[in-house]
Amino acid sequence: MSKGRVCLAYSGGLDTSTILVWLIQEGYEVIAFLADCGQQEDFAAVEKKALQLGAKAFVCKNVQRELVDEVCNAIFESRYLLGTALAR
Repeated sequence: MSKGRVCLAYSGGLDTSTILVWLIQEGYEVIAFLADCGQQEDFAAVEKKALQLGAKAFVCKNVQRELVDEVCNAIFESRYLLGTALAR
């Protein structure tokens, strides 16, 4: 019997793959989630890996518009642009 369902922010790397397997061993049903921010990534390979490791489902959402609108155009104290970190 499942302890519940968990949505894991999953990159396909060693850390999140280890966490995915651990959560399953602990009795959770895991949904792997990957945010497409415009990075050059083989999303099909990441999905395949997540499902092979035991994820019940894989969700990849294109968040490029949200990234631009809500993060890149972020303003602090109604006047300071917060784009400096993105430029680095």
